[in-house]
Amino acid sequence: MSLDLDLIRKQFPALDRPAVFFDNPGGTQIAKPSIDRINKYLIENNANHEGMFETSRKSDETLHEAHVAMADFLNAARPEEIIFGNNMTTLSLYFSRTLARNLNAGDEIVVTRLDHDANISPWLLVAEDKGCKITWIDIDVEDGTLKVDEFAKAMERKPKIVAFGYASNALGTINPVRQLTKLAKDADALVYIDAVQYAPHGPIDVQDLGCDFLVCSSYKFFGPHAGALYGKFDLLNELKPYKVRPATNELPGKFETGTQNHEGIAGVLGALEYFEWIGNQFGQDQAQAWKDAGFSGRRLIFKQAMSALKAYEFELSRALIETIQDVPGTRIYGLTDMKRLDERVSTVSFTLEGKHPNDVAKQLGDAGFYVWDGHYYALAVLERLGLLDQGGMIRVGAAHYNTLDEISRFGEG
Repeated sequence: MSLDLDLIRKQFPALDRPAVFFDNPGGTQIAKPSIDRINKYLIENNANHEGMFETSRKSDETLHEAHVAMADFLNAARPEEIIFGNNMTTLSLYFSRTLARNLNAGDEIVVTRLDHDANISPWLLVAEDKGCKITWIDIDVEDGTLKVDEFAKAMERKPKIVAFGYASNALGTINPVRQLTKLAKDADALVYIDAVQYAPHGPIDVQDLGCDFLVCSSYKFFGPHAGALYGKFDLLNELKPYKVRPATNELPGKFETGTQNHEGIAGVLGALEYFEWIGNQFGQDQAQAWKDAGFSGRRLIFKQAMSALKAYEFELSRALIETIQDVPGTRIYGLTDMKRLDERVSTVSFTLEGKHPNDVAKQLGDAGFYVWDGHYYALAVLERLGLLDQGGMIRVGAAHYNTLDEISRFGEG
């Protein structure tokens, strides 16, 4: 069943304006169910935690419902495995500090040159504080993929923590996360996955992956500025959090310090309800395969939704790559082989000969095409490609509410 783009775009009030939003890798537009949840919370449920009155009880119910929905979305074993926070970066800094309690001088931490700096710098800071060793995994500069053989070699040294991304926010590359996780777990390492860039584009199953932690941000999947972290229950239960003394020692509260952004968490719930709508409206063709895999209820609907979006975005990726390649003087960094579209998301970065990326982005922006330029916090990628001192790249990222017509007009622009 194909997506009805007219119906989908009506779910996004921001799309009424005459602009083409290709800035999605930095943050998508927000879906109406998410906006409605935020408004409803602020009008009807706005209260602090665990009060003996109606608005507080309703607030707690909404927050619990959001934990349950996020657990279903990621296929976590239980809602207590979901920790909400400001964003992926803040959660990663917090959890890296928490995990550092159990590290000793000389312990090894593995990071990759394909990652967003939010999954690099927290571990560099831990290593600096604790005297740990950092091992970098390189990338193939020709196709923008991680060097898996180098990764496997690093596992022979039995690192304590291994951090890598699900998909690159700079090049769009999807890592072989299941393979990487197995290699790391066979070496008895903790696995920390940044799924921020992948979460809007395809289904995630943390139990199937076997990772210890996975983190994402809802403003990248059609919700508000908020973050969510999955962690294995037994591990979260054992870890000692940084928190104030009156705060609970129970999950998930012991890691959700202080008063959370309650309306933001309600908005996350709304974004997930939008995915439910997608799954029910457009995911029937995907249903049987997921039923055969053992999914049912809302978890099945989420898998249907994300599979339907992924299938449509293959066409967006193909069109973006072909359109950019047709412009003289362009060079795309990352995978461009049409037979390997399942190894990338619809995020494409390129340079234009003789033009500074910032100038290109500004001229496109003035023409109504919103794109990013620079390094987008993927410092290691840009350094490895030798582009950091040249202004980085122009980044175009399509989401499922984008159309092939918008891509065609972008090429003309």
